[in-house]
This record gives sequence, C-alpha cells and structure tokens, in this order.
Amino acid sequence: MSETHPRLSMQVLEQLPQDVLRPTYDRKKLKAGIVHLGIGAFHRAHQAVYTDDILQADAQEWGIIGVSLRSPDTRDALAPQDGLYTITVRSAAHEQVRVIGSVVQLLVAPENPQTVMDALCEPEIKIVSLTITEKGYCYAPATGTLDESHADVVHDLQEHNHPRSALGYIVEALRRRRQAGVAPFTVLSCDNLPSNGETLKRVVTRFAALRDPELAEYIAAHVAFPSTMVDRIVPATTEADRSAIVDATGVVDAWPIMTEAFSQWVVEDHFTNGRPKWEMAGVTFVQDVSAFELMKLRLLNGSHSTIAYLGYLAGHETVSDVMAAEGFARFIREMMDEEISSTLPKLPDFDLNHYKDQLIERFRNSSLKHRTWQIAMDGSQKLPQRLLGTIRERLADGQSIDRLSMGVAGWMRYATGLDEKGAAIDVRDPLVQEIQAHIAGQKTAAELVAAYCSIEEIFPRDLAGNQIFRACVEHALQSLLEIGAARSVAQFK
Repeated sequence: MSETHPRLSMQVLEQLPQDVLRPTYDRKKLKAGIVHLGIGAFHRAHQAVYTDDILQADAQEWGIIGVSLRSPDTRDALAPQDGLYTITVRSAAHEQVRVIGSVVQLLVAPENPQTVMDALCEPEIKIVSLTITEKGYCYAPATGTLDESHADVVHDLQEHNHPRSALGYIVEALRRRRQAGVAPFTVLSCDNLPSNGETLKRVVTRFAALRDPELAEYIAAHVAFPSTMVDRIVPATTEADRSAIVDATGVVDAWPIMTEAFSQWVVEDHFTNGRPKWEMAGVTFVQDVSAFELMKLRLLNGSHSTIAYLGYLAGHETVSDVMAAEGFARFIREMMDEEISSTLPKLPDFDLNHYKDQLIERFRNSSLKHRTWQIAMDGSQKLPQRLLGTIRERLADGQSIDRLSMGVAGWMRYATGLDEKGAAIDVRDPLVQEIQAHIAGQKTAAELVAAYCSIEEIFPRDLAGNQIFRACVEHALQSLLEIGAARSVAQFK
C-alpha cells in the first residue's frame, strides 16, 4: 500500500477527481437483498455493477452480501474500504474509472460458516447468486450430473452445519427457511455452464435428495433456478493496474477491477420471491435464455479457449498478442464462420455477423491485458461445453471439425505440462493429477489422444469412441508436436 495516498473508503469519496464516477445513493440506507457466493473479479465487474446502477435509482433493498467460499483475499482487500472498489472500463481510445458501492458486507465461509448460514436465512434475502466457476458445482462436466464422490459433496452430506460447497450452503439454508416458514430465495447461476439454471437445479435437488427426498421435492417445486447468459471480459488485476488507479484517483484501491466496455446479461424471467428491476440497467429478461447462452458459450468461450491454448503454446502472453500474430485472427474467424455458426439456433432480429465482428474487435483490444494462462485454467471443466458440444453436433451432421479439433489438441498439448521449449507449464485444473496419470509415458499423438479420450469425466464415451473425432484431433496434435502452434495456425488451410 502507498504510504502517501489514502485508502479508498467512504471517508475519501468526496476527495476523488470529478471525472471519477461514484455512488449517488446513501449507502447507509442500503439493505441486503442478495447473497452472492463467489465474490471474485467477474461478479464485481458484472452483476455488482448492474446492481449499483439500479441502486442509483433508489432500489435500496438490493444491496449485496458477498461470500468467499475459499480465500479471505477479497474480504481482506475490500473490508477496510467499506466494501468500495474501483472499476476501470478500458477501450483503445478511452478509460472511465468508477467506484462501485453495491457490496454492503463481505464474509469468508471457512472462517465462520454460521455467519454465512445466518445471512442466507434472513427473510430479506430474496436472491442467492453464484459465480463459483465450473468446478464449484461439484458436477461431472461430461454429463451435467452431481459428482457424488466429490470430496466436498461427501463432506457436506455429513456436516450439514459446516458445509464447504455452494450446494451444501444452499440446501441447508433452504431447509432452515422452510422449517422457519420463511419463503425460499431464487438461486441464480451466473457461470458459464450449459443451461446453468437447469444444471444447478439438477445438482442441488440431487444433493438434497441424498439428504432428504422430501426436501428435494420441496426445492424442485418451490425454488426458481433461472438460467442466465453473462458476458464481459475481465482480466486478472496486476500491480500495474493498482498503480494506475492511484495515478487516476489519488487513492489506493487494494483490488481494483479492469474490464472492457462491452457487457451483456440475459436472464430467464423466473424468480421465486421478487427481483431487482435490472432491466433499468440494461439486463435483457427473456422466457428462454438457451439460444443466447449457446451462442456465447460456443462463439466467445470456445474461441477464447482455443486462443488461450494455441496462443500460450505459441509464446503469447495476452489475447491481443495472439490476435496480432500471423494467422490467428483469420483462424478464429473462420472457426466461427465455418464450424460454429451452423450449430447455433436462429435469433430473431439478431445480427450474428455483427456479433462475431464485435468478438474479434474485443479480442484485439490491447488495453486489456487478458492473459492466455488465466483463460487456460480449468480446461477439463470448460472443454465439454465450449468445444466438445459443437464438435458432436458437427459430426452428427457429417460436417468438418478441423479447426475445433485444433482447439482440443491445443488443450491436450497444454495439459501435458511442458511447453514447446520443454519448460514446465503451471497447469491449474481440478483433474490435473488424473490427467497426468492417464498420459504418463505417452509420447506420440495417437498415444496421447487415446489416453485423454479414456478420461470419461471430460470425453463422453460416444465422442471418445468416434473414429473421425479421434483422427481429426490426432492429426491436429501431430502438427502441434511437429511444427508447433504458431506454424500450425499460420499454415492452416
């Protein structure tokens, strides 16, 4: 922390430069109506901003209690700042700094599970939202079902009052609310999962059924699990970002957020117990979010993962660096046009080509230092919905999967843990040990593909046994092993 600049807090808000936007509402009057599980950078750049927008319109009952399920880092950074933090919107031509005030309290679940449970059981809490990443759902990505052998699931089925997982907290809180005659809350997933609301309902009700079948029936009948589509690129915060905030504001923010101008939130309009008027802040409420969700998962997220693995292997640190390298922008656009777009449902009055143009422009945004290594995390959880689902549909229709296969092969090459120069890759993945055990001793492309395809948590049997899929991925991996990612992309035809 700087010793010459004050810390961001309510006390110094009025000292900020005039061009720094800040809350215009009285934060002392805010009441919490939302508990958010997983208060990381994405939530603070997305849902918390939309909520801050409506608080400016006097919706004082929708403050957010942010809960960290693992680390105290966010609480330690923001609590001394009265929950305030800055968000900087960066484009090639402009920066806008804004202070967000929608987070009214910060809790750390492992430190005090009872405090979190008490918050979840407050009658005023009407929504429990989540950004806990794919791995936080304790599910099998290949099937979308609860992983009943998951260590946190096993623990939480025994320790109802001291859960570790989001599922454990949600189910126990709903049980207590029911017992106390308090209306249930809506459970709102904001993670990149296929049919995220349906997926969350499936794993929650199964978890509940393992505890008490009657409770599971109650949840299925009375609790809403709206599906959503969320979209905003949020790079990890760097020390350079923190220094830039000091320069721009004259105050220290321990954990500022940097993001792009583009932001989208599409929500199924099905809530158990009321909701904020987020539409006033630009949220799109629909009856069926699936078409938007599939478009984003396959076009943006599928492209992002492909960029991350191939770009990292080619030696590029950021997405914009990758897109500036020979052949990459063409490769990604052709993957969108020729292999992804045909698998998407038609959206009335939606310009798909313009959306793809926007994506390419966003990927090229050099003011966002979005690291390929950051996007590459948890690949085993992301691959099924970002790339494999598209591949299965293309194969079913007898269509080519050459570029999509290159993305899968990029992940396989990355997950070996050694880069093209033989240096170690810091592979962050919940299945990293299982992956390493499967591929140990495998050297050739054919051996590696066979070993990866034997991991059923990632590759469903029907796809793993598809000879066209295996041949295409093997061909792509062979190219990566022989000539490297940069040449493989540049020479791709």
